[in-house]
Amino acid sequence: MIICAGESEQFDFAIPVGIGMIDVAINLTKLCMENLPDSLIFVGTAGSYGDKEIFDIIESRTAANIENSFFAGGSYTPIESRVSMIEDVSRETYEADNSSSCVGLKPERWSKLTRISKETVVNSSNYITTDKQVSKYYLENNIHLENMEFYAVLKVAKAFGIPAEGILIVTNYCDENAHSDFLKNHKEAMKKLDAYVKNMIKEQMVEK
Repeated sequence: MIICAGESEQFDFAIPVGIGMIDVAINLTKLCMENLPDSLIFVGTAGSYGDKEIFDIIESRTAANIENSFFAGGSYTPIESRVSMIEDVSRETYEADNSSSCVGLKPERWSKLTRISKETVVNSSNYITTDKQVSKYYLENNIHLENMEFYAVLKVAKAFGIPAEGILIVTNYCDENAHSDFLKNHKEAMKKLDAYVKNMIKEQMVEK
């Protein structure tokens, strides 16, 4: 099943599930309860914290839920701040990978490390970042993109045991021009994303 946020981001091949994490959690849960899909693909737009370029199309299976105030020491949370469809590894193993060192790790775990280190992590919040200075903190934590819905999509998918991923196109950087750049680039981004996903669907049909 292919899903999207809806409203200004609709596709003829995708089912809208709402904007923001709350609406997605409610509507996607209803969909899964009515007719459990074999898999989920979420398609939409994203802001870049700096290292991904405008119109880059990124596929990801890992999301975070971190608010900007966390980096200023103004908040904390008891909930899981990261969710991934990639097999989990321990915090020690993940930190060892981020330090570019595999010393002392069993060889059979290296493939997992490679997948995680190459994964583009997408942060979700019901608010959009417009402070460029905050973006560097996300990058320091291996978080590259911002999308309002993706964390909720993966949380619901995990709850139902459904494989899931996201296909996102960059429309803007997370800075003071975030909204104006989003509006300026949105139409072209939708065309590119539509073509990308339809080509993916076509290739999968040929393989079958």
